[in-house]
Amino acid sequence: MSSSNEATPEVLWAQRSSSTDASKNFIYLTIMATDVDPKTLELDLKSTGLTFKGHSETKKTTYHVELEFYEEIDVENSQTSVSARDISMKLRKKELKDEYWPRLLKTTQRMHFLKTDFDKWVDEDEQEGAVEQDFGAMGDMGMPGMGGLDFSKLGGMGGMGGMPDMGGMPDMGDMGDMGGADSDDDDMPGLEDEGATGKGKEDVEGENGDAGDEAEATTTTETAATAEKTEDGTGSTKIEELS
Repeated sequence: MSSSNEATPEVLWAQRSSSTDASKNFIYLTIMATDVDPKTLELDLKSTGLTFKGHSETKKTTYHVELEFYEEIDVENSQTSVSARDISMKLRKKELKDEYWPRLLKTTQRMHFLKTDFDKWVDEDEQEGAVEQDFGAMGDMGMPGMGGLDFSKLGGMGGMGGMPDMGGMPDMGDMGDMGGADSDDDDMPGLEDEGATGKGKEDVEGENGDAGDEAEATTTTETAATAEKTEDGTGSTKIEELS
């Protein structure tokens, strides 16, 4: 192992409580250790506390932290999930009761690395209806009862996150020319063309109307011009129109 710094990882926590339902009486605990090599990861979980150690080559850091819990937990019914980003745990409290733990650790000393996980925290009187993290949906990375487990012995873990190969995603180029959405716009006539077309129609109708008036006037003029006066035997005047 290459030389590296040793650091205490940030630890986030939240909790739920119940005096009647053990599945609702637990601690959310997250150790923020990034890119830890599974061959170096050690997690010793006991009823009274835990010890975590792991090395990150990308960070050139060896993470190490030891915690002594405020009260005991039920190791066998606790769950752990490991990813490239962190180690997440759902630790079932051993004693059923409605009251929250006043703190995570037995010591009253303030720990600079320990922080409230506000993404998961709800107040004691607002637990009803709270959305809970589903450890069961994390696949084979979610593991019950992690007590004294050496992760270097887990040959199938490969890459910390157990994440699918992103290379399996389809090439964005195969999704077709995104410009196709604009092709329909190309087939549509422009507003200016529509305006011109509408105007032309009105002009044609107007011209047709004027042509009809002119034709009528011309017919009248020709009739008048070709009219002849004739007198019959009675001396009256008769107008004859040329057909």
